[in-house]
Amino acid sequence: MAEIVIRCQELTKQFGQFTAVDRVSFEIRAGEVIGYLGPNGSGKTTTIRMLLGLLAASSGSASVLGLDIQRETEAIRARVGYMSQKFALYDELSGRENLSFYAGVYGVREPGRLQETLARVGMLGRDDEKAGSLPLGWRQRLALAIAIVHRPTLLFLDEPTSGVDPLARQAFWDMIYTLAEEGITAFVTTHYMDEAEFCGRVGIMRRGRLLAMDTPTALRRGALTGNVWEVFAEPLLPALEALESLPEVRQASLAGDHLRAITRPGYLRPELEAGLLAAGVLRPRVIAAEAGLEDVFLALAGGDETEAAWPAG
Repeated sequence: MAEIVIRCQELTKQFGQFTAVDRVSFEIRAGEVIGYLGPNGSGKTTTIRMLLGLLAASSGSASVLGLDIQRETEAIRARVGYMSQKFALYDELSGRENLSFYAGVYGVREPGRLQETLARVGMLGRDDEKAGSLPLGWRQRLALAIAIVHRPTLLFLDEPTSGVDPLARQAFWDMIYTLAEEGITAFVTTHYMDEAEFCGRVGIMRRGRLLAMDTPTALRRGALTGNVWEVFAEPLLPALEALESLPEVRQASLAGDHLRAITRPGYLRPELEAGLLAAGVLRPRVIAAEAGLEDVFLALAGGDETEAAWPAG
């Protein structure tokens, strides 16, 4: 079994009376790609900053690569790669010059390392452009290059694809898995539901609590014991109210031009359609759906949909 590279035990961070991370415990093994999923403000970034020693934990303990996060912070930061949400690039410097500067900070002096790293992130040919003129997706590639130039075995990537287009996001995840195939462990925070599906395991955060951490398949199987449905009806809002009024419906929400519902086990499509008709919905159309991680989040959150509108990718 692969070695444990991150271990958290009851890790907690409080800011005054506010608890940003609340008794979080998990273990991550070498070579895993972990998605840390949750809405903005759920405690994802605070968790990373504690693991890097950038914030002192209020209580609990954790180790990164066998090093204590309270006592060995400098050693941790020298051995991991970190790409923050707003990575500081020098806009007037070229991509190569930015990489050269940060490589020097890490003590990297080997000839050819810059060329090798630029090639790994697909930036050769654009590395002489000023960082300030690069599109966001290419700036993110450059930030990734800076995070891996010293050849870390563990990467912390904090919402690395936030704001980039879908094609750039897919290309970035391809790079993450290329690095994982080389033995690098990746801990990636995201608020995009579809990105979490790319991960080997997913931790779901809400209001500072880690609700669950497992494979996407296991999360869907364990958190959802009922059926998931796509419901097409007009007008939408009255149909949503009717859906929520049915006793067999556990969760109901808007999903673009239709509705999405989770019902109790054994509640079948004819019964759901009949219930909607009885509630005054004209000509409802119900289709069985695959459970997604948003459904898992709603189930784990216990019906509180106040965070259900966070970006779904």
